[in-house]
Amino acid sequence: MEGRVALTPAAVASLVAAGHELIVQQNAGVLAGYSDHAYGQAGASLEAEASEVYAQAELVVKVKEPQSHEISWLRSDHVLFCFLHLAAEPALLAGLLQQKTTAIAFETVMLSGGALPLLAPMSRIAGALAIPLGAQYLTSVAGGRGVLLSALPGLPRAHVVVLGGGVAGGQAAMLAAAMGARVTVFDRKPEVWDYLSRQHPAITTLSIEGGAVDAALTDADLLIGAVLLPGAKAPSLISRQQVAAMQQGSVIVDISVDQGGCIATTRPTTHVQPAYVEEGVIHLAVTNLPGIVPRTSTDALSAVLLPYVHRLSQTDWRHDPILCAAINVEAGRTVLPALQGTM
Repeated sequence: MEGRVALTPAAVASLVAAGHELIVQQNAGVLAGYSDHAYGQAGASLEAEASEVYAQAELVVKVKEPQSHEISWLRSDHVLFCFLHLAAEPALLAGLLQQKTTAIAFETVMLSGGALPLLAPMSRIAGALAIPLGAQYLTSVAGGRGVLLSALPGLPRAHVVVLGGGVAGGQAAMLAAAMGARVTVFDRKPEVWDYLSRQHPAITTLSIEGGAVDAALTDADLLIGAVLLPGAKAPSLISRQQVAAMQQGSVIVDISVDQGGCIATTRPTTHVQPAYVEEGVIHLAVTNLPGIVPRTSTDALSAVLLPYVHRLSQTDWRHDPILCAAINVEAGRTVLPALQGTM
């Protein structure tokens, strides 16, 4: 179940004050701790059914991508603004093209320097969650190797390997190092090596090219997959054979699963059934990991989202180059270059 909601009542009040009409589905914010009464007090109208929200809306703002039953509610005059991950969702892409909806993905809103302001808070949360979840599954009661991730004097430290040192991977690496683990981060960018190496003496940074990955995997207790290509499918960097060479009872947390995963043995899981075993290795690959902390995730997302919703609510939003560059599909056409050739 998705507990996050895109906008807090305070954000709704800001949009209402700007002269916009806000329609919120009943109970949308309950799991995040925001009641219907709070949204009503903020000036929103409430509708019991999501289909009615779609029917009345011009701009549809949500967190998770539309589910299969929602596609028929979309129209050609809708602007849809949410996480989409279309490179890993061909059926959703086909549905949006058929409905001729203009769809802008949170994860493809990119600033001039390459930063992803709407994805970053969720990436930080996912990276922060990956370490305690991985630590939990390393325990013997969860089927793991029985290794404590936190360091103890006089004992060897657990080894955490991170693929990708961006926002999510960097957060995971720094948290694991702070807990006392020995951390190896693989990335292609020298600036990432330099930055993470300065953050903690327990973090070793290496180029992802070459044979160093194989040696690290055979010694890893916990592997974090955190590779991102904005708007595109995540590259598969670890083969089944490499997974099979890992220690029995070690753990993989693939944060990249939203974009297809960066490990050959990854397949999407849910919060209800988050883990499975392949090649003797425990895999966690929940597609909306920040959804287990909906209050924190909602507050973090709403804060960065609000200025963009204000801009999209204006009739001249197409003059905004950042938003226009984030359009994934429009008028039955695939617009985002990273999606070209997907269909």
